[in-house]
Amino acid sequence: MTVDVYVPILLSLLPGALSPVVGRQVAPALAARVLTTSAVFTAAATTWSLLLLAITLVNQAPPVVAEARDDGRRLPDPVPEAIGVAAALALVLVAVRVYRAARAECVTRRTLRALCAGHPPDTELVVAASSVPQAFAIPGSGGEPGRILVTSAMLRALEPAERRVLLAHERAHLAHRHAFLSAAMALAVAANPLLAPVRDTVAFLVERWADERAADAVGDRSATARALARAALTAGHRRPSCALNFTDRAVTRRIAALQTGPPPHLWSLAATTLALGALPALGALDATGDLLQMLEHVLV
Repeated sequence: MTVDVYVPILLSLLPGALSPVVGRQVAPALAARVLTTSAVFTAAATTWSLLLLAITLVNQAPPVVAEARDDGRRLPDPVPEAIGVAAALALVLVAVRVYRAARAECVTRRTLRALCAGHPPDTELVVAASSVPQAFAIPGSGGEPGRILVTSAMLRALEPAERRVLLAHERAHLAHRHAFLSAAMALAVAANPLLAPVRDTVAFLVERWADERAADAVGDRSATARALARAALTAGHRRPSCALNFTDRAVTRRIAALQTGPPPHLWSLAATTLALGALPALGALDATGDLLQMLEHVLV
């Protein structure tokens, strides 16, 4: 356990280093799924490793120490006490961060759904009167279908063909449950901040994924690229717009990608990324076995 328990924490640096390469080389749909899965496994493994380190403090519990002295047994010391204490404090911080991330996700969804209140349940498109160009894909809840919320400013700014791209883009977010991937990444990063680069890559990839589905739906990659460019120009120097979820650098990369052919899947790179994501879990599993043996020695 002295080495294995630290392996997941050290390996959690790998997904962040690999995510830009995977994002560039692998098709967006596959890359987003693979990176999210890898990040969730890694976050769970690192959290479990912290728990294992904290559990070693049982050696320092007064009843355990007294019983060992009475029996003439020597207690194993797999990790220094200071590391165990630090791990326990880190676990508390992880719990607080995960709670806040989950709460933020819930509050955001409730706020967006409240904006659609009063419309018939089968209404897909909700138009809000606003001078700020925005668009949101709002996941369904409680059996209700998802909805698309678009401001009047965004609709006015786009040509009819570009509106079709916008709606196809947002429908892709709903159909492929991109909100679930984003929420999973938010929780993973809350548990392990080293995964922040993966979150940023996945956020870009789900937009690229929706771009590709929109291009397929309208049958014109150039029109999709023009819609992206128009939305970016519409936002101008106003508040950051959520329409098609762009920033200056991101929209430039997405437009460039639409002007080329669809990216390959590259299953080999995707499989390698998944395998690397599983390594922290294997390290945590091995450390768990070592800890169980230690506890059996201490408590029996």
